[in-house]
Amino acid sequence: MNPALVCVLGPSGRMGRALLDASAGRTDVRISAAVDREDAPALGNRVNEGSGAGVEVSADLRAGFLISEVYIDFTTVSSTVAAARLATELAKPAVIGTTGLSAEDEIALEGLAKVAPIVVASNFSLGVNLLVGLVTKAAAVLGPTWDAEVVETHHRAKRDAPSGTALTLAKAIAAGHGSSYAEMHRHGRDGDVGPRPQGEIGVHAVRGGDVIGEHTVSLYGAGERIELSHRATSRSIFAAGALRAAAWVKDQPPGRYDMLDVLGLR
Repeated sequence: MNPALVCVLGPSGRMGRALLDASAGRTDVRISAAVDREDAPALGNRVNEGSGAGVEVSADLRAGFLISEVYIDFTTVSSTVAAARLATELAKPAVIGTTGLSAEDEIALEGLAKVAPIVVASNFSLGVNLLVGLVTKAAAVLGPTWDAEVVETHHRAKRDAPSGTALTLAKAIAAGHGSSYAEMHRHGRDGDVGPRPQGEIGVHAVRGGDVIGEHTVSLYGAGERIELSHRATSRSIFAAGALRAAAWVKDQPPGRYDMLDVLGLR
């Protein structure tokens, strides 16, 4: 099977660099283009040279898409929306890990999913996706009489809060309860909020240092507590999952998928 030709967006960012590093030695993907913003210091540099001649970092998104079969995007909300609109025009498959998208931003992704297959996930690690499944099962078994809280910790530079993964976990709890996340969630508490209502799903964000990502779901019963946690110690786990998704998604029919689909867990 020929490797998937991948265009990496934001090669000068944390995840962009991790994707380039993680692609070395893989046979299922090959980096065909690297596209960055127009003021990026890396423009003109050659990257991924360990896998051959390497590719030159460019600001020409259309050109990068045209020589690639799928693109991977862990950039900013505005860049992700713009890329999705161009990808819709070209019917280009995508792997999107950008978080903090609003309902209006999601319209661009939904438009792309009508003409091309896309994988959208708040977290691409195998461990986190397993955690989502475990949390859903635990919430279903224990029910809303057990109080559920999600706490996430990330580096001080992370812009969106709560994290996309924390929201995914909170929605998994709601799914297990058979309730509405929109109606039952509470993002942080301040002041006299009154007694905790049954079924409420608390979500809390901590920011500091260089923490890559930590998520803990606590389920509180009468006289006992269950904690389910995941701690990332390297961005390589997210990069490896995204590259696996890129190799998988290019052969799928148009539609929106997530990592559970990629891993065959759905």
